[in-house]
Amino acid sequence: MFGHPLHPMLVPFPIVCFIGALITDLAYLGSANVQWSNFSIWLITAGLVMGGLAALTGIIDYAGDRRVRAARPATPHMIINLSVFVIEIVNAFVHSRDGWTSVVPTGLTLSVISVLLLGISAWLGGSLVYKHRVGVRS
Repeated sequence: MFGHPLHPMLVPFPIVCFIGALITDLAYLGSANVQWSNFSIWLITAGLVMGGLAALTGIIDYAGDRRVRAARPATPHMIINLSVFVIEIVNAFVHSRDGWTSVVPTGLTLSVISVLLLGISAWLGGSLVYKHRVGVRS
């Protein structure tokens, strides 16, 4: 937008939300206080909304700029992020159940998998910017 890429501005939001959901899942596991489960579902929902916007802008960048498509990490970065998005949709449905069954063990497992995949994807995304100079004016 006006010469500035939107995707890098949006990606921190779902990352923080999904990491926060993992933290609140762990807090729920340790305390069984249902409020932690409530926090998790709100964080997952916010992460999905912002992740949808980040995905949309990322797909537009991918489709509209051949330099992005030519960069080797771009396709794995996109596939991993879309996988995380699908996992978190499932996680939202799992977390919509009541209490203990919403977090242990399936919700917690999905949160851990998502955060691990996000770490890999963030590494690839950083490589796109810092190594391949995607989104950086020459």
